[in-house]
Amino acid sequence: MSAKPGEPSWDSPWGAGRPGWHIECSAMSAALLGHSFDIHGGGMDLIFPHHENEIAQSFAACKHSNVSYWMHNGFVTVDEEKMSKSLGNFFTIREVVDQYHPMAVRWFLLGTHYRSPVNYSKRQLDSATDRVYYLYQTLEDCSHSLVKEAYSKELAARNVLDCVKDLRTTFTSSMGDDLHTPVVVAALSEPLKFMNDLLHTRKGQKDVLKYNSLCLLQEEITNILEVLGLSVSSYSQVLLDIKRKTLKRAGLSEEDLLLQIQHRAAARAAKDYVLSDQIRAHLASVGVALMDGGDGTMWRPSLVTDDGHIT
Repeated sequence: MSAKPGEPSWDSPWGAGRPGWHIECSAMSAALLGHSFDIHGGGMDLIFPHHENEIAQSFAACKHSNVSYWMHNGFVTVDEEKMSKSLGNFFTIREVVDQYHPMAVRWFLLGTHYRSPVNYSKRQLDSATDRVYYLYQTLEDCSHSLVKEAYSKELAARNVLDCVKDLRTTFTSSMGDDLHTPVVVAALSEPLKFMNDLLHTRKGQKDVLKYNSLCLLQEEITNILEVLGLSVSSYSQVLLDIKRKTLKRAGLSEEDLLLQIQHRAAARAAKDYVLSDQIRAHLASVGVALMDGGDGTMWRPSLVTDDGHIT
């Protein structure tokens, strides 16, 4: 390609020239990765002409040149519109993780096949935050319920064994089908439900059966999270960070929230249920769900519908 003023250039029969980006990428990949490597990524818009040029050039330079897998990701849209600076809907990943936990962003991305368009919206990230919080809260509750000792898979409940078998089958087949991650993250719902059921509602479950079932479910889910890049060192820390970012998006400090919870408790004590419901509804409208229990009122991030009710 023709060199611009001030750029490095070489004389040629057609004038001063320099390598174009097609040949630059072929040269860099050969120098750093070798003439044959496994995965070459890029956006859908690079298939032609960039990657086709890379293939032609690399094969011309070396007959052993080969890439095993070409992986092209879909475009990012924002609320169904193309992302661009001209439309004013452009953002960086740093801006996103300032408002949302990185694991929520990762869950959001895994929910769309990598070759498909990714439609970014706050609604989608709120939903991902809700699911990730549920995931790590379940695993945190499970870790408190279990002691560190060996367990027997054979002594787990039959329905749990079937659930784990189905999860393994779905994981293996879906990841083998061009990394079909949306199916995998959806398949985690049932084992997580089993875990919560064992932890919170089946009070009469035999201890041995319950313990082995929880251990099996925990092991299987954490193994999958490791592959998906969702494994974390501390569930409690992630949960705390998610709550902090929720309050930041809601424009609330922890002190503000505590004060509103106290006002609501006073309203309930005075049997002013209208005011109590108003406070609860207001907090729900900014993504904060209140949960009343024997230990008092707790809160967690929530997904908000258009009518202001939590889901």
